[in-house]
Amino acid sequence: MESQKNYIVRAATADDKKYSTIITDEMASSAEKRGTGIARRSPEYVSKKMEEGKAVIAVTPGGEWVGFCYIEAWGHEKFVANSGLIVSPEFRGQGVATDIKRKIFELSRQKYPQAKIFGLTTGLAVMKINSELGYEPVTYSELTDDEEFWKGCQSCVNYQTLMSKNRQNCFCTAMLFDPAAKEKKQPQPEVKVVVTPEGHVHKRKRRHFKGNYKLFERWIRYKRYVLLKAKKKENQEGSAAPVKKKFFLFDLF
Repeated sequence: MESQKNYIVRAATADDKKYSTIITDEMASSAEKRGTGIARRSPEYVSKKMEEGKAVIAVTPGGEWVGFCYIEAWGHEKFVANSGLIVSPEFRGQGVATDIKRKIFELSRQKYPQAKIFGLTTGLAVMKINSELGYEPVTYSELTDDEEFWKGCQSCVNYQTLMSKNRQNCFCTAMLFDPAAKEKKQPQPEVKVVVTPEGHVHKRKRRHFKGNYKLFERWIRYKRYVLLKAKKKENQEGSAAPVKKKFFLFDLF
């Protein structure tokens, strides 16, 4: 039997603005500890999301903050991002992130039923949750081209890497939920035919991300290895190193 949870997950309201500073401080602190970057948000920005009903918060019955996430719409509401997922350190490992992700996903579908929902993350746990909700890993080219969204990455420590890759790749993994594709989705063949730039034809067994968490882990390690190697080379040469080979997420499928 499922144990009773000591927190409540609900849509945030204007009354929750008192938590804004502690939320943004924890976002920054958590990113610093992980050594990864995030698009930094101010308490005022978070408060506005609460006022607009575009956020989800988790609190204890006694009013202690537990976790948070908010919604952003881009490209004339054709794309929606569930951003800023954060859980208080005292409540991690209790399933809070999963509960918040499910709630913010439901809220996004209610407010923007036709929009594609996407996310950028460096966290394996978030990738797992997204996969369970129906997200698929995609290339950056399938995300919104809204300049305001990408400007939000300027405060990230990896922004230079993003721009050096012409916004086509970075340390974050892109994942997308497409409601239209979900309705039309057809079973895919288990063997994928890949044609290299040299014209060689290869047959590969299709590997599925959903539920295959070892593949998630392999992808994250591979991506970090390649990008960190390129970054180190750029620093040594004092300029952007020429890209000898393009690699894409779909090579792993």
